[in-house]
Amino acid sequence: GDTAGCTFCHTSPEERCSTCHQRHQFNPAVARRSEQCKTCHWGKDHRDWEAYDISIHGTVYQVNKWDPTQFDMSEKLADADYVGPTCQYCHMRGGHHNVQRLSTVYTSMGMSNADRGAPLWKEKRDTWVSVCDDCHSPRFARENLQAMDEACKDAGLKYTETFKVAENLMLDGMGEPMPKDLAPDWSGQH
Repeated sequence: GDTAGCTFCHTSPEERCSTCHQRHQFNPAVARRSEQCKTCHWGKDHRDWEAYDISIHGTVYQVNKWDPTQFDMSEKLADADYVGPTCQYCHMRGGHHNVQRLSTVYTSMGMSNADRGAPLWKEKRDTWVSVCDDCHSPRFARENLQAMDEACKDAGLKYTETFKVAENLMLDGMGEPMPKDLAPDWSGQH
């Protein structure tokens, strides 16, 4: 299953129209919906869809997506005035087909990449803020980015602490979390 999942996306070139447009329903209005991105951008190795779906932006989309006064998918993306952003609205700004990689996210952990001061990251972060300021103030976007930085730093500490506990258990001969004679069977009974 894992191999088939990887192969499905990673053997189809990004430039192929059918990557985003359904082959049997080549309709731009369909390609403008966030679910179209879910085809590839979900799962345990890159949880982009899950992160979007549970975010405030994803919730606004899910609640309003069938209301054409809130999300008029017949409008060209360049002319769109959605009540909240879709994947395409941010990553294909202006309706172009050059999907922008605007992520400041470690997709494997679902957290922002903390500011390390490198010029490359400053440029990426400034671009990220510029996308958000289509709808929010630059200050709002920078404050949220800073909050994600702090969450990432806190999570990094917890991650390190957890591995230290596991390492100490291994050194103490407690590598098996539960001795086999005490492990519950499939029904949960000892």
